[in-house]
Amino acid sequence: MSRRAVVLLSGGMDSAVCLHAAHAEGFELYPLSFRYGQRHHLELQAAQAIVATLPVARWLILDLPLDQIGGSSLTDPDSIPSKTGPVSGIPSTYVPARNTIFLSLALGWAETLQAAHIFIGVNAVDYSGYPDCRPAFVEAFTTLANLATREGVSNHPFAIRAPLQHLSKAEIIRLGLGLGVDFSLTRSCYDPTPHGLACGACDACRLRLAGFQAAGVPDPIRYARS
Repeated sequence: MSRRAVVLLSGGMDSAVCLHAAHAEGFELYPLSFRYGQRHHLELQAAQAIVATLPVARWLILDLPLDQIGGSSLTDPDSIPSKTGPVSGIPSTYVPARNTIFLSLALGWAETLQAAHIFIGVNAVDYSGYPDCRPAFVEAFTTLANLATREGVSNHPFAIRAPLQHLSKAEIIRLGLGLGVDFSLTRSCYDPTPHGLACGACDACRLRLAGFQAAGVPDPIRYARS
């Protein structure tokens, strides 16, 4: 297997840090993004800006009409993501099987590229809400990857890399700053304004703002409210 890495890149701060982490390890970079019917489509513009800052071999965007499946306030234009603070259970912004689908497609591309490493930016802050962000999920998908592929059964194992898995948002920000991430290019908001400003009130904005505050550095993006 080659020294290549497929990196899931949403345009948010976590995936940007993942891409830089893979670059710091010396991998040839193959970021993979998705146009899946998400209401926060501005993140793909952010992904494009992030890609431009690194020596990327190829950036691939795949179209997935997950909005046709429904079941998430991120893909339903008539359902506004919660702006009332944390709720118990799985939040409305959960997209059914999203990380499973994304990693499956990343796995297919990685096998074609003979890339043994796949990076995903799941982290500890999301464990309680999103079942496909847990360490058990990453471990299970690694097992699947090496059972269900030609390379895997040919003794060329895949590694599903989640370098942010046990980090807080503040720790992710500090790591990213050390790696040279330009956080002004990233977008995390679930419900941005028509002019592209982060709402400042959704779960993603609150987590991001709290992370920058805990890290002791200002958030460089603009908000409609804070």
